[in-house]
This record gives sequence, structure tokens and C-alpha cells, in this order.
Amino acid sequence: MPIIDPNAPGAEQPLLAHLLELRTRFLNALYGVLVLLLPMLFFARDIYAFFAAPLTKLLPEGASMIATEVASPFLIPFKLVAILSIVLAMPWILYQVWGFVAPGLYKHERKLIAPLLASSTLLFYAGVAFAYYITLPAVFHFMIGVAPAGVQVATDIGKYLDFILTIFIAFGVAFETPVAVVLLVWTGFVSVAQLKEARGYVLVGIFVVAAIITPPDVASQVLVAVPSYLLFELGILWAAWIGKQRARDPDPA
Repeated sequence: MPIIDPNAPGAEQPLLAHLLELRTRFLNALYGVLVLLLPMLFFARDIYAFFAAPLTKLLPEGASMIATEVASPFLIPFKLVAILSIVLAMPWILYQVWGFVAPGLYKHERKLIAPLLASSTLLFYAGVAFAYYITLPAVFHFMIGVAPAGVQVATDIGKYLDFILTIFIAFGVAFETPVAVVLLVWTGFVSVAQLKEARGYVLVGIFVVAAIITPPDVASQVLVAVPSYLLFELGILWAAWIGKQRARDPDPA
């Protein structure tokens, strides 16, 4: 009986080897998060002040944010830097995920998924940056402008963090639209021609989803929906290009 080398390409690994590899990858990802988290803890207050700037810059003179709970001044900045360390470590985390699943993929799958992982990370960061520099100032300017006379805007730091995290996640996910479109076409769920025919329905659906995942104001809904639809069109172009590449250079795997 021939002896099979477990390290040879395509060889099936025992379950224990998979579990050990998964543990190693998980610990590597955790170490990457801790490397970012520990230094940022010393600057947690400054980091929170940076993320609070879109609101604090618009507050009337003498007004400030408030903390309604005793431990909020410590816990809220710590929560922010903990989440931020995970987000910043995402390329390293995805690299560990890729290192674990790549050996089990076909060649044509590796050629597609690696760029998708990289582009999805960049698109998520782009969505967060768009939300911070464009959406939040517009939303807060609108909110403060419509406040009734005699009402002073004094937001709790915990409520503010929850609000901006919701906005960041909404925009980060919305900016993943091209990746979602490519995956739908690549898996054969829909075709590029079907997506082009469904543009009108997609536009309405995007506005409905934007109304659900964003705070109840028109400004944030529009600022989510419009870039999402433009990214949907970009996804169609990307999927069509990949389809042409696959037709030109088919992979027998």
C-alpha cells in the first residue's frame, strides 16, 4: 500500500491536525488584536475625543457631552478601543482565516477569494471613513439644527458611541455591495444580465434597507443608499470583468 504524505497538496489532514491548526490561527489572530489594544489603552481618552469630534465641533459654546453612569468615563473609551483594535487588526485576522481555509480550496477559488478578502477589508474601511468625514457631520448638523428652542443638546457618551458604531457598521456593510454582487454572480445565483434588468428593484430595495439599518433621519438614509447603489453598479462591472476572464482562461479544476 503506498504511503500518503499528509503534507502533500490535496492530501486529507486528520481531524486533530485541523483542530490544532485552527487553534494556532485563532491565537495568532488574538495576539494581533492584543498588540493593537494594549498601546491604545493609554490613549483611550484621546481616541474617544477624536471619534466624538463630529458632534463636539457643532455643540454650542459651553456645551459638552455627559456621562450618566458612574463607570461610563472609563468603560466607554475602553469599549471603543477594544472594538477599534479588532477592526484595525482585521487584515491580520482575515490572513489567519485565509491561511486556514486556503489549502482546502481549488485553484480558481483561491484566485477569486484572496482579492475579495482584501477588497472587502478596504471597502469596509472606506465605508467607515465616509461615515466619519461626511455622514456624521451632516447628520449632527441636521439634528442640532432641528432641536426645539430652549433644548440644549447634551448627549451621553455611551449613547453616542452606540450611535456612531451603528452608523459605521451600516456604512461598512453598505460599501461591501460590490463584493456581494461578485459572489452572487460567481456562485451562479444570478447573472450579470439579470442584475442589469433588476436595477430598479435593487434601487428601491437599497433605500428600504438603508431606512432599516440607519437612524430615523432622511440624511443618513440617503447617504447610505446613494453610495450603495453606485457600488452596486461597480459590482456589476467587476462581475462582468471576472466572467470574461473566466471565459478566456477557464480553470479545469
